Parts: sequence; structure tokens; C-alpha cells
Amino acid sequence: MGRRIALFSLGIFSVLTAVEASSAQSYHVVDKWLIGGQGSWDYLVADSDAHLLYVTHGSRVEVVNTLTGKAVGAITGFKGTHGIALDPDGKTGYISDGQGNSVAVFDRKSFAVLKTVPAGMNPDGIAYEPTTKTVWTFNGHSNDATVIDAVTRQVIATIKLPGKPEFPQVDGKGHVFVNIEDKNSIVLLDAAGRKTIATWPLAGCESPSGMAIDREHHRLFSVCDGKKMAVTDALSGKQIALAPIGDGPDAAGYDGKRQLAFSSNDDGTLTVIDAAHSYKAVETVATQKGARTMSYDEKTDRLYLVTVQTGPKPAPTPENPRARPAIVSGTFSVLVVGRK
Repeated sequence: MGRRIALFSLGIFSVLTAVEASSAQSYHVVDKWLIGGQGSWDYLVADSDAHLLYVTHGSRVEVVNTLTGKAVGAITGFKGTHGIALDPDGKTGYISDGQGNSVAVFDRKSFAVLKTVPAGMNPDGIAYEPTTKTVWTFNGHSNDATVIDAVTRQVIATIKLPGKPEFPQVDGKGHVFVNIEDKNSIVLLDAAGRKTIATWPLAGCESPSGMAIDREHHRLFSVCDGKKMAVTDALSGKQIALAPIGDGPDAAGYDGKRQLAFSSNDDGTLTVIDAAHSYKAVETVATQKGARTMSYDEKTDRLYLVTVQTGPKPAPTPENPRARPAIVSGTFSVLVVGRK
């Protein structure tokens, strides 16, 4: 009898544990903030301490208060924004202006541009490297990286890359990683030496774009076409897993507290991956078509995604075989994803 009670209690405990785990991993869209305006978009970055969200939006960067969901300012004067990096000093940020072939240094209180620094052709992904106090922008048309001294705000190096760079990450120990989209690989760079150390192939990963990093366990998460997320050992370059995700991803995120990896997908889904054990999808969250870029705020456990409403897709023509539907004016929005 005692054994039965013990087994029954253990079964109840297991069920409750499973329910709690399932609940802990349950995400959904909790809010939607209408920003409006015109133009395309690319990456966004959450500033947890300041409760601000920086969102690239055509020729400007929108600044949104994450407590209210209201726009509180904009950084303007660009030709085509792509990415934002934040200096740990809490005072300065950096914006890659792809069409302007430059990087803007801006003040995070006034949102004023302090300086414009020339970069390579079409700077896209951008990152701040803390051990060298440098800003790295990865240039999609010239296949290189521009290294900027954050103190002097001068270009101190240009590093040639083996192909078209996409999104970068840093490990905080002097290493910079970047996806090479047209070569299906990752390049490892030495920040102090300003040179390439290694190139690692991404087997089964087509056109890697967004990248996230688990600094504690030395893992890189690259989202790829073909509904795959490549998981790579950041020390050896060996592939650990190919995780299933949604279609058309562009950004990745990582939650170190719960060891979850995220992929935001063009098909209107957000894939949540168990990054601790199985590297399997534990949840697929319905978002909105086109919401393929995002930023994860680990302090609040919130994900921010952006998208728009579009009109009907036009028929392809010989001149425009991949015709895209027109954006409905004024529908540019931020989706807020959180736990139930």
C-alpha cells in the first residue's frame, strides 16, 4: 500500500512538473504597437535598462518605450538602415546605413547623430566588441568588415571576408562570429588581431542569416533557409545539431536563463527550440506574416518582432519574376510576445 501511494505521488509530481514546464514555455502575442509610417525595415534591438526599443525603419530608426508601447523619438537622416549596436557605456549607439555606406554614432538620450563614419559597401550586421572597444560592421556588397574604434570614432581596419556577411555575434572574450550567407559558413575573427582565425562550414544550412549566441555553453545558433537552425560549437566549429524551425527566418535569439533559442520566421511563426538537451522545437508561436526580425529582452522575457500588412501579391513578370506585394501604408507595427 505504501509503495502504491509513493508511486501515485511520484506520478502526480511528474505530471505537475510536466505541466509547469509546458506552462513555462508557453508564449503568445501579448500586445501589438502600431508605429505607422512608410518604408521597409530590418533589425531591432532592445535596451533593457532604458526600457527602449530601437527599430530600423527605412531612412530612420524608431525609438519606442517598451513600458508604454509608444514611440518617443526617432533617429533620422539615413538612406537605408539595417542594424543597431549599443555601447555598454549606456550613452552611445551605432547604426549601419546600408545605402549610405556608413555607420552613425548616436546619443542615446537626445537621439542625435554625433558622427558619421564611412564603412564598406552596404553595411548590414553590426556589433560592439567589448574587449577592444570596437564596433564591427559587416558589409554585404564589398564582402568585408569595417572595424571602428569606439573611442576615437575612426576606422582602424578593413578585413576581407570569403563571401557575403550577414549577422554577427561576439563572445565577450575577443572573438567575433559572422554568418557568410552565400558560402553557408561561419567566420571566426580575432578582435585584437583584426584578422580571420577560421571558417566553419554549416552543413545542411542554406543562406544563414540571423545568429544568436549562448556565451556560457559556447553555442552559436544560425537560422537558415529550408526551415533549419544550425547549432555550432563556438570553440571547435563542429556542428552539434540541425533544429527544425519555420519558413523564411531572418533573426535568432537566445534565453540563457531557460536555455531556449528562438527563430522569427516570415511564415508568421516564432519557433522556440530546446537549446539545453534535445535541440527540438518545443513550441511554435503564431505571430504575423512577415515578422521575420526580432529582438529578445532577457530581463523581461519578452520578444519584439516587426511587420506590416501587405496587399495582394502581384503576378510575376519577366522584368520582375519575384514580385512582392505592396506594403499597406501606416501598418508598420511591433508585436510583443511573452509568456502566458
